[in-house]
Amino acid sequence: MNKPIRQRAILELVDRGPIHSQEDLQRVLNRRGFDVGQATLSRDIRDLGLVKTSEGYALPPGESSSEATLPPVSRLVREFVTGTQIAQNLLVVKTSVGSAQPVAAALDGEDWPEAIGTVAGDDTILIVCSDKKAARKLEGRIREMLA
Repeated sequence: MNKPIRQRAILELVDRGPIHSQEDLQRVLNRRGFDVGQATLSRDIRDLGLVKTSEGYALPPGESSSEATLPPVSRLVREFVTGTQIAQNLLVVKTSVGSAQPVAAALDGEDWPEAIGTVAGDDTILIVCSDKKAARKLEGRIREMLA
């Protein structure tokens, strides 16, 4: 499974209750189907900004898990988007397998006025725009991130 999905799972686990050690976190992730090594887990903890408290791993004070769930949209687009195609007022965004959901969530988080709604599958995102011009403008934004 890919990094954004794994990191989202880590944040969910930290939100649910105390995770006292990396070993505990690794064990729970393995039960959820994530085969993750200690070095990868350490990088994830650092990337997510988790802090070690007396009760276990937690988000820094004042930060909710929804704020820390995803890396910046430009990074997700560069890493996972493989192409785009306009169909009238619709923009189809192709991603690597298993990456459409986190990329769509990050694109939604940008709150761009051209995007009315987003639907994500496994490797495809469908973005509904108000018209062809809005679809072209949104495609341009995404292509700029790919460059």
